[in-house]
Amino acid sequence: MASNGGLNPESDDFENRPNFCIGQHDSNRFETLSDDQYRQFNFVTTPITNQHFFRRVVDLYKCHLAEREQWRQDRGLTSSQLSNQSLPAPIVPTLTNKDTSYAPSSYVGSLVAYASPWIDLCSSNPLISSISRQVLNLEVAYANFCGARSIIIPGPREDEDSRGIALYARAIQEALQVTTRANLIIHMPMYREPGLDEKAEMLSSLFADANGAEACAVKEIDLFTAWDSWHTIRSVCKYSTQLFVALRIPRRLPEKDLQDRWFAEPLHYLSIGPKTFQPNRAGHPTLTPNHQQLINHYMRLKNAPWLILCDVGPSLEDLNEAQDHLATDFPSLAEASNALKENRRPQQPPQNPYAGYMRYLERHQAPFSAMETPTLTSFQDWLQSPLQPLSDNLESATYEMFEGDPVKYDQYELAITEAMAEWKVLKKPTSQAPSNSDLIVAVAGAGRGPLVTRVLRAAEATGTAIQLWALEKNQNAYVYLLSKNEREWGGRVTVVKTDMREWQGPALKGYTAFFSKVDILVTELLGSFGDNELSPECLDGIQRHISRPHGISIPHSYTAHLSPIATPRIFADLSSRSHGDPQAFETPWVTRLHAIDFVSQKVPRHGRFQQAWEFVHPVEVSRADEFAEEEGTRFISPGGGSMTGSSGTNDHNARHCHLTFVCRTRGVTHGLAGYFESVLYAPQAAGKEPVEISILPDQIDRKSKDMVSWFPIFFPLKQPLYFPQDAELEVSMWRQTDDTKVWYEWMVEVYAWVGPETRIKVGASELHSSRKIACLM
Repeated sequence: MASNGGLNPESDDFENRPNFCIGQHDSNRFETLSDDQYRQFNFVTTPITNQHFFRRVVDLYKCHLAEREQWRQDRGLTSSQLSNQSLPAPIVPTLTNKDTSYAPSSYVGSLVAYASPWIDLCSSNPLISSISRQVLNLEVAYANFCGARSIIIPGPREDEDSRGIALYARAIQEALQVTTRANLIIHMPMYREPGLDEKAEMLSSLFADANGAEACAVKEIDLFTAWDSWHTIRSVCKYSTQLFVALRIPRRLPEKDLQDRWFAEPLHYLSIGPKTFQPNRAGHPTLTPNHQQLINHYMRLKNAPWLILCDVGPSLEDLNEAQDHLATDFPSLAEASNALKENRRPQQPPQNPYAGYMRYLERHQAPFSAMETPTLTSFQDWLQSPLQPLSDNLESATYEMFEGDPVKYDQYELAITEAMAEWKVLKKPTSQAPSNSDLIVAVAGAGRGPLVTRVLRAAEATGTAIQLWALEKNQNAYVYLLSKNEREWGGRVTVVKTDMREWQGPALKGYTAFFSKVDILVTELLGSFGDNELSPECLDGIQRHISRPHGISIPHSYTAHLSPIATPRIFADLSSRSHGDPQAFETPWVTRLHAIDFVSQKVPRHGRFQQAWEFVHPVEVSRADEFAEEEGTRFISPGGGSMTGSSGTNDHNARHCHLTFVCRTRGVTHGLAGYFESVLYAPQAAGKEPVEISILPDQIDRKSKDMVSWFPIFFPLKQPLYFPQDAELEVSMWRQTDDTKVWYEWMVEVYAWVGPETRIKVGASELHSSRKIACLM
């Protein structure tokens, strides 16, 4: 749960827009720029090594080949026999000052180190792959020494060679051991659009490596192969928090599924080349509306990616000319005075048209919405343990945060108003009729009293005479309620400090030992999964006081919903936490899911979001003490219930579901996203719509737009679960109880169709359980 932090939607905060951090990359630049040469950009890339180093490596390889050939001839071996000999590979010597112009400096934070694009970590030639790995380690170590914060490494240039991808992933894993502070950024295309990869010739091409020659063949484009390669790399690197993606944006954008897939990944940069832009009527570079929408979507991330303009100029010659212009064109005092008198400015170097357009795009983005305040944005994918309201007393600040959501309380007030109005229309008797026609209303778990205020307002709006009771177990909040009753409610509320499950009911006026029933019971016990904060168990203890058959519970019902998702960022976070928290992967976490990909699709009979179970109130139940009184203690001895050691008095609140989700494209799931919907009031009169709230992504705008009181819940998997194209994910979940606590258990299985009527199981998670951190009753 979270609130909007008290930000006013009418304030200037909501005219803010995402800021663009725009950099420049020139694939033909071999030397580091000076501080005065990149004024039009926030940052620039810099090659770690130069052409001198490249020639040294090429010469080293040529010398090694010549020595091998001489060694073969001296021994009279064939080429095939030579390949089987255990000969030492060449060792790339350390860097010298002639190999690089990159060095520690005051502006090193504005430079992004770029590894040599001519190395071939995927090469099938063991000598080239070894040399490439050595070069990468030397460059990463030196860039790390210089203070680089990010090191961009060109990604694999093809995806079909699984051996090459494995070699590449292994090299990146090794490079992560070399760097101590810098992040490694893999430069990957969104998909293999022709012309989107690096242009530099690789070592394998220079020496006619067969692997490089095959890469030139024209092949049908599989949109997801680039993502497959990235997934292999980050899996080998165990989802390192130092590993990110620089994503090349193609000229022709792919289907939305692939855009969403990359949105969930740890994006650090979006790189845009000149071919992605299209000229407008005036000849200026522009992006299509679809590209603009994609950038706008990606820039809404909490850690928004930076933008790199690749090979769009200015050239090194242009930069030098601009630098000379700034250095020599300072006007004299007389020239400056004349310029001011003539109202003209000194001539400035022309702005890069591509950078100018991106600045224009930055200014014309849609402003942040009411759901994108700084406070709410800070909660993106931030993990919070669910509340334990029954065992913990909340602080005033926590209550205040929840109260900052007007949408929830507006819906509650509407439900209470509808219930009171319909009570009158249907002429239902009150629980104290005919001696007293006052409607008896109880707010259980009143907190600091926001629902109490809404009940009083609903009563005034409908002209309903009520007796109002406010119950609260938190002794600190009880003091606040007493004060509020005197200050704001005029003593119209009876405040009781008690656990709602132990309440004896509303005392009749003038009596202390005689109790009535409740006509309308109002509670706000819902959690992110509906029942995860023990609303069913709490209501079991108090709903015996609801008058029958006319009594009303608000909420009337609530349903839990699930959807499998990919969320690499959260998985990486949990992996780092698991060293100190062994229950990290068996905890249902509350989080504002944002950088995620819903991996399933909506198809006939199988939705993207599916209902797990439902709770309806009031319902007839037997509490433990009533059960013992009626049936005897033998029925509540340990072992009598469905769970070992339980008496079974809470078994009616256990649940189980088995859901099937259809995945059209191949991918990976890291866990289950959980949501809830609630019918606060279900009118009895025909033709009236129920009053509802929802946090389901496809329903929230229709039922409770801009409601922020609840974030989704996330049930993680200990290991990412890969699935092929056209697979089905079978999700099993249980809500378990042993009469003292409640917990969840979950597992996911993967099935693939191999024939019209034949499915095979191709993967499964283990059974996860939150029993060790269960919610205490």
